[in-house]
Amino acid sequence: MKDILTKKTTYLLLIVTLFFSLPVNALSVKHNFNAFIGPFNASIADFEYQLDNKKYAVKSKIKTHGLFDTLYPFEAIYSTTGFLKKNKMQTDTYKYQSQSRFSKRTKDVIYSSQGIPLQIISSKNGREKIKKVNTTENIDDTTDLQTVVAAIANQYNKVKNCNAKMRIFDGKRRFDVIFEDLGTDNIKKDENSPFYGEATKCSMYIDKLKEDGDDMLWQLTSDSPIYFWIMKDKNTQAPFIAKINVEDTPLGEMNVYTTNIEVTK
Repeated sequence: MKDILTKKTTYLLLIVTLFFSLPVNALSVKHNFNAFIGPFNASIADFEYQLDNKKYAVKSKIKTHGLFDTLYPFEAIYSTTGFLKKNKMQTDTYKYQSQSRFSKRTKDVIYSSQGIPLQIISSKNGREKIKKVNTTENIDDTTDLQTVVAAIANQYNKVKNCNAKMRIFDGKRRFDVIFEDLGTDNIKKDENSPFYGEATKCSMYIDKLKEDGDDMLWQLTSDSPIYFWIMKDKNTQAPFIAKINVEDTPLGEMNVYTTNIEVTK
């Protein structure tokens, strides 16, 4: 039970740490995070995003840290590539691999030229499984979560507003991600991050569309939306997520702090 709880909590942490800085015409953005869950300095995450006028690539790595890593070790790498089509980001490839105390998992989603998932190749501890996606399901105009986060960051960079609703299909279920702009707020100075001061506060809510399931991410965001604060890098004026908060998780309140960003043009 603890291992399942840890993987699902860490999955939530990955989701909220996928927000990133996105300057105009950036070639590469590297972003580092540190997450605290309840009393634990629980996880670190490294994120890299690349973009040009035709394509994009997102890669993120998350690993449990300190005592939390001793109790519930987990590490995962997520990679997405895609291209820009009529000012819209369309997923081309999605790959995932993770290692916990007792299992090693992989997932590779194959997409059509229209960005529709066709096939999922997954494995657990070396046992491979190939699944054909039922394209008769309501998955038109859906994408993966990393691309959704890329799209909302791109939107904020252009119009300075995070109000949006986007559709995701994870290979099993379709759900909506709803973003809301909550206006200007102030981040208090904290020893865990060098970033504080005036910021734009936004929320992210996941609508599970009345589907049943044991996904902790759905349960948490149904009762407690994910809040995040956007600031601008002083050198490049690039918007980036300075802090993320989830008020209630099974292990207590979660706060994720940006510790460093590096923009390469």
